Amino acid sequence: MGKFVKIEPIRRDLAAIISGGRASTALVDKIAYARDLWPRHHMLVRGGEPAPSPPGIVVWPGDTREVAEIVRYASERGLPLVPYGAGSGVCGGILPTPTSIVVDLKRLRALRSVDAERLEAVAGAGIIGQHLEDYLGDRGFTLGHFPSSIYCSTLGGWIAGRSAGQCSGRYGKIEDMVLGLEMVDGRGEILRASQGGPDEALLPLVIGSEGTLAIVTEARLRVAPAPRERRFAAYEFPETIEGLEALRHLYQAGLRPAVGRLYDPFDSYMARRGKVKGEPKGGAGAGGQAPGLGTRLLVRALRRPSALNELVELVPSKLFGGAMLILVWESEPSLAEAELLEAKRICAQLGGRDLGEGPGRRWLAHRHSVSYRQSPILAGGGFLDTMEVAATWSRMFPMYLAVRAALAPHVFVMAHFSHAYPDGASIYFTFAGSRSSEEESLAAYDRTWKAALQAVTDAGGTLSHHHGVGRSKAAAMRREQGAAIDVVRELKHVLDPQGILNPGTLIPLEPAS
Repeated sequence: MGKFVKIEPIRRDLAAIISGGRASTALVDKIAYARDLWPRHHMLVRGGEPAPSPPGIVVWPGDTREVAEIVRYASERGLPLVPYGAGSGVCGGILPTPTSIVVDLKRLRALRSVDAERLEAVAGAGIIGQHLEDYLGDRGFTLGHFPSSIYCSTLGGWIAGRSAGQCSGRYGKIEDMVLGLEMVDGRGEILRASQGGPDEALLPLVIGSEGTLAIVTEARLRVAPAPRERRFAAYEFPETIEGLEALRHLYQAGLRPAVGRLYDPFDSYMARRGKVKGEPKGGAGAGGQAPGLGTRLLVRALRRPSALNELVELVPSKLFGGAMLILVWESEPSLAEAELLEAKRICAQLGGRDLGEGPGRRWLAHRHSVSYRQSPILAGGGFLDTMEVAATWSRMFPMYLAVRAALAPHVFVMAHFSHAYPDGASIYFTFAGSRSSEEESLAAYDRTWKAALQAVTDAGGTLSHHHGVGRSKAAAMRREQGAAIDVVRELKHVLDPQGILNPGTLIPLEPAS
């Protein structure tokens, strides 16, 4: 679709397909749907570009049939389609073009059924995560999926990104909760796949495909009884590696705390102070005020990241309070109590100091506050981002050191470990930087990501655990996945022969080898 194609006739055609004629070319809608929460987008907006990549049309279908008709229309004309949940992704998965049709799925937000005996629920892909949890909670159940973005992300977005919630140790990731999907592929065909059904193999292909193979419209989910109570524990270890050993022993011993999070010494220090980990107490992001003196000084200090990282390295871990491990159980009280006692024994044996319930309860009270970190730094002229990766236990600590070393010349970095399993865990890096101009900041941001992804693959890690790939990691996918990238291209050609579904996301833009 070239630049001389008229958008308005297409909008009228789409409006005739959709109940209520919900198709828009209004500037305000195109600005609102021009991006997700990729921090690189934030930097462009701060530089005066409010809509880095506005779409041509935004549509709001009301059911799966309307989604299928929209896809068929777009496929026949070669129009790119961008599925849209709530726009909370942080990897650049939303980047339309002036000829793209953005398909907002939030009208598909009903909780259709809850089967108490089978512990199953059916919900539309556009339902906001917290609404889904509230509806299930009213009936005595939980999905158990609690990403930090739960207030501003959708079920369909979780499935597209292969999301993990904070209680994954107990309930698993989203792929462990999906029993069946209704979806529309790039041909406009409605597909249904269920565990144990003839099309079961589609489930692991579509879950995590980031809207490039099909648009998910409905999901059948495994739910659990809502927890009656929780158990908390926290331990301090002298060094990160000792805390990692404890976390590994816990999960390899068969214990399954819902939450197992280990913070490196500096991240532990910040968590105890309640600053970076908590809601903003003032400055930008709190009532729209200008950045305070502390934020301005921090942003200026971030222009010398090597010095900051060296300073932190020189401070003994014990002055930061060591590495802190937080454990939370959500299970039957007798089982939780038994696991808690065994966890206490393991942690004590490995040199952990018992911190009691306080840190765990404090974490639970502020567990969705991570999203407030970025606003003050960004408003002050700096940049801040996160990178979640994963590795097996034998590669975990070497990868942690390698990524820190790769990032140290570019940004200030800290990390925590979460989403643990018997065979490995996820590392969640947080990094911040600043430069004297917007152009230099963007260049430093890009260098940081390139260095970080290279370090992960060199250390034998995987590039994403639960945020997805989007565009921020796509260029490094071949380095990790090799020829598998070409297999995914061929699969996309089968399910999306015109290549209209979210082009440029997940799969690197390069010819097949």
